[in-house]
Amino acid sequence: MGAVTTAAAMTAVPACSPAPSGSLSGPSASGPAPAGGSATGPATAPAFPESTGQPSGPRPLYLGTYTSAEGGGTGIGLAVYDPATGAVTGRGTLTGVTDPSYLAVHPDGRTLYAVCEGQDGKVTAIRLADRRVLGARSTGGAGPCHLSVHPTGRWLLSANYTSGSVAVHPIDDSGALGERTDLVTHSGPPGPGQQGPHAHQVVTSPDGGHVLAVDLGTDTVHTYRLDTRTGRLTEVARARTRPGAGPRHLTFHPGGRFAYLANEVDNTIAVCAYAPDTGRLTIGEPQSTGAEEGTNFPAQFLVTDDGRFAYLANRGHNSLARYAVEADGARLRLLGTTPVAGDFPRQIALSPDGGLLFAANQRSGTVSVFRVDRASGALRRAGEPYASPLAVCALPL
Repeated sequence: MGAVTTAAAMTAVPACSPAPSGSLSGPSASGPAPAGGSATGPATAPAFPESTGQPSGPRPLYLGTYTSAEGGGTGIGLAVYDPATGAVTGRGTLTGVTDPSYLAVHPDGRTLYAVCEGQDGKVTAIRLADRRVLGARSTGGAGPCHLSVHPTGRWLLSANYTSGSVAVHPIDDSGALGERTDLVTHSGPPGPGQQGPHAHQVVTSPDGGHVLAVDLGTDTVHTYRLDTRTGRLTEVARARTRPGAGPRHLTFHPGGRFAYLANEVDNTIAVCAYAPDTGRLTIGEPQSTGAEEGTNFPAQFLVTDDGRFAYLANRGHNSLARYAVEADGARLRLLGTTPVAGDFPRQIALSPDGGLLFAANQRSGTVSVFRVDRASGALRRAGEPYASPLAVCALPL
């Protein structure tokens, strides 16, 4: 279960080749235009309000998909959501970006970044004010499936799943990307059933001191120091899971001394202790995902801003597991699971104010929205799921 889980997998995926300016398909109340449709309508999207983190009318929602897969989309889906009700309304599609399967936004909220998950991997920058594609840069690898912006806002980090490497690109004052400053290829013996390294995620620790890359193929989490002057990575530590765990996604507790790891292959999670001074990660014993019956592939963790609750997306079981966070982040206690109302929740995200949780359901082509009870962490579905072709990422701003 790698980065691409559709029938198209990684075969014959075209390179990302954005146009000088992204074009927009017409607005839709039910979702982006069908796959294969031509882009029509205005050249720019209707303006969204700037993201403030507080509910204040409709907020922007960006949707990632696969454009080269059967039943996929035609670009990045554009929508808005009501922060009070969770209702989602389609606003068309930003075309000109191929296989934008994962999205991230710059800390200043002005630029959107997307991976182009093909054999010739690329990352693309889009200016949100006018939806203009600022250009694409090569990741130096194949199948980039995750990216994140360093807290300084000066560096974009991306993980190449197929080639098992991590890339760094500089970000200029306009939000555009410069030429790659580093590419680190993982090494080490592959885990059971794996053929080599598969970098699945790259994220910066809350203190900003280290960059951590999760590698499913070698059952390893690599810790690097990023030279913020040169954009170069230096490895300082490695943490190994038990063989065959297949680690996929790591999320830090706000306190910065613990993190939670979703192990895709053996259907477990683990609490990890993190040492900010050295960057060393200590992986704890495997715990339940709440989905022991049938085949399940845990995908992504979320932690609430107050550090009281954590959520896990379960693909196969098609549920969201809810955990109480205890002992200042050192312990997770499973509270139960909530049906996701979709098939194969690939990614989950909280709205900036923490009041809503979005789940991108890949196989059903839907995005489910839940209201979050701040006191109990309980989830309550907010209306019917929103239709979006091969929904693999939902990014609410």
